[in-house]
Amino acid sequence: MYAQIYHGDAIFTELSAEWDALAQRGMTDTPFQTLAYQQAWWQNLHPLDSELHSIITRDGDGRLTAIACFYITDQGDVKFNGCVEETDYLDLIAEARHAEEAWSAIFSCLESDEYPPWRQLELCNIPAISPSRTVLPRLAEDLNLLVVESVNEVCPIIQLPGNFEAYLQNLGSKQRREIQRKLRRARGAEANLQIVGPDADLAEAVDDFLELLGRSSYEKLEWLHEDRRSLFHTVAAAAKKAGTLQLMFIEIRGRKAAGLFNFDYGDRIWVYNSGLDPNAYGNLSLGVVLTAQAIQWAIENGRSEFDFLRGSETYKYRFGAQDSTIYRLQISPAQRR
Repeated sequence: MYAQIYHGDAIFTELSAEWDALAQRGMTDTPFQTLAYQQAWWQNLHPLDSELHSIITRDGDGRLTAIACFYITDQGDVKFNGCVEETDYLDLIAEARHAEEAWSAIFSCLESDEYPPWRQLELCNIPAISPSRTVLPRLAEDLNLLVVESVNEVCPIIQLPGNFEAYLQNLGSKQRREIQRKLRRARGAEANLQIVGPDADLAEAVDDFLELLGRSSYEKLEWLHEDRRSLFHTVAAAAKKAGTLQLMFIEIRGRKAAGLFNFDYGDRIWVYNSGLDPNAYGNLSLGVVLTAQAIQWAIENGRSEFDFLRGSETYKYRFGAQDSTIYRLQISPAQRR
């Protein structure tokens, strides 16, 4: 296995024919490892005064075996592209069987004269089951590197049963009755579930969603600056092209009142963000209704998991989610501490 350094964003175009095939075989195969998401994040949200300096590995036959898409901050911190706020899962893009050899080659590059000077690796949002969490400390010990691992956050996930009734039975009786009552009330008010189809005006649909997102709270409105709006549009277009976008709304009498921006990827629904107009039929709890209907859709269409992604908000557990943990690894040469 040999390694190669890519300076700048040419990596996205030069690996375009190989990237997603590797990502889909990867040990952390999520929507956030796809070429479209990685490129969109860098184009719209990369930190000022940071530069992409990525490392890839290939086997003896020239086949791509790993992508470490890194950027370096002006403080000298090496981070995964996408770290941290908008991206829920990050990792080396590689098959598990190549993880140790690939990370070893990557560290050789990091220590070479071809790679810019750096202070530490700060690798965020690594899933609990990733081989990186065991490989990196072992390599670090051999290379006289210091590793500090900490819990980054949790991603609550529902393991979905075979039908919606079984799902409801798995909930506590109070929550089950509450969901059933709210679904009945929404039906009585003629609330309609809409899923944006392939022939819809996507830009208009994303704008409708962003309007709901901004109305959800003052904090979300402040968070939703123009670069993040652009990210949503770019990612939605790429996900639609790939067949992995699930953009859902609850509408009553022609008025959209709640929305979910999901990925339908790899047998799992990934809830990237949600929006709600609190002034539109607030007595109907349409955010709860839409989430319940999204879970029902996932079950009826054979998905096995419903991932709320990062954050420990109480409502996620009311729907029966259980925590999975993501980690941050900080790695630095001993002499630099």
